[in-house]
Amino acid sequence: MDGGSATTRARKPVVLYPSPGMGHLVSMIELGKIFAARDLAVTVVVVDPPYGNTGATGPFLAGVSAANPAITFHRLPKVELPPAACKHHETLTFEVTRLSNPNLRDFLADANPSVLVIDFFCNAALDVADELGVPSYMFCTSGAEILAFFLYLPVLHEQTTVSFGEMGEELVHVPGIPSYPATHSVLPLMERDDPAYAEFIKAATDLYRVQGFLVNTFRSLEPRAVETMVAGSCTPPGVATPPVYCIGPLIKSEEVGENRGEECLAWLDTQPNGSVVFLCFGSIGRFSAEQIKEVASGLEASGQRFMWVVRTPPSDDPAKKFDKPPEPDLDALLPRGFLERTKDRGLVVKSWAPQRDVLAHRSVGGFVTHCGWNSVLEAIMAGVPMLAWPLYAEQRMNRVFLEKEMGLAVAVEGYDDRDGLVKAEEVAAKVRWLMESDGGRALLERTLAAMRKAKEALRDGGESEATLTRLVESWRKAAGA
Repeated sequence: MDGGSATTRARKPVVLYPSPGMGHLVSMIELGKIFAARDLAVTVVVVDPPYGNTGATGPFLAGVSAANPAITFHRLPKVELPPAACKHHETLTFEVTRLSNPNLRDFLADANPSVLVIDFFCNAALDVADELGVPSYMFCTSGAEILAFFLYLPVLHEQTTVSFGEMGEELVHVPGIPSYPATHSVLPLMERDDPAYAEFIKAATDLYRVQGFLVNTFRSLEPRAVETMVAGSCTPPGVATPPVYCIGPLIKSEEVGENRGEECLAWLDTQPNGSVVFLCFGSIGRFSAEQIKEVASGLEASGQRFMWVVRTPPSDDPAKKFDKPPEPDLDALLPRGFLERTKDRGLVVKSWAPQRDVLAHRSVGGFVTHCGWNSVLEAIMAGVPMLAWPLYAEQRMNRVFLEKEMGLAVAVEGYDDRDGLVKAEEVAAKVRWLMESDGGRALLERTLAAMRKAKEALRDGGESEATLTRLVESWRKAAGA
């Protein structure tokens, strides 16, 4: 892509506004790359996270900027959050984007964008877009089934006064998606009197205000959800559904930053094809010390080769809940002698691994994942079958969709028990099942079929590529370019 052409710089930019958090930022930047490749001027607005800043954002953005001169970045001034006791980091995310509106308004008034593409958690920006007359679209970093749920959430809210948390194992019914236990709803929605619940209801209602949804999925992966939304069955009576554009799967195209995980890839180079189980649980997923020991014992008992990313357990201090965790002390966290006993078939990695590159490596044959959507798409694009172990956000719903609708994962048992502990025996049994059983081989075949469809969707003329091309051309026409 050519970032230096005068025509690109002269055009009104497409402004992308991701919410804080690496998962959302990575997806939005990949969207920016494909817009820039179509000769659109692209600016990504960056807002500092109010919580859990891992320190990776700076090096990551520096690397992306150096590799993609067609994309410019604008960092909004940091806002001060009033002290508040929040159980859910999403509450802080909504608040920081709301408080950033004056700075966003100043920037957009000067930039004069042709289009504003926002993240779900940046719904406050719709007020600015409406004031300035800028067409607004929403980029859904989760899949179509999650979008269908949120479109229908205001309907669910009006149907009952009971909290999802009070419904227990009662099934929640939403058009276009599998019915799922209420216990598996998005965690901040479990209590109706939680401030996060009100924020999500507002954000869900704001979905009806955008000009369209760009969804990080491909239509053939989630056809029932897409067709149901397009038919208008997920919105309240009399409320039109904005157009749905499936333009994925968009995954991280390269690892950037100072640490690219070469030691992980070098170790994988020494392992047999398809022999390694990779365990990684997202940028903020962390286990208790007790759960870490159970995972270790299960991996050892499984007899399988593994690469496992271990993070320091969460702090018991509420004031440190969202702080960057220190490096894990493996000697203290892992069973005595574990590293020595498994050194010939296992690698424990502290805090971070280059997940995209690991999954794409020939030696990796299975993935134990928290079911974050970026991770799901990376696994599908690499053809790696999944064991589902959801932790937070919408991941429990993703686990249901992956298992019941797509047939691309099997869940570990115990994560939703009262103590939330997955036992060592379960880890060992499921890892062996994934790598050695006929069921595991059937899961692999389904995953490889999904991989082929994903790659077909992205080829010239493929379903996602063609959808994106039509959308970009409509923007050009509207802008008179």
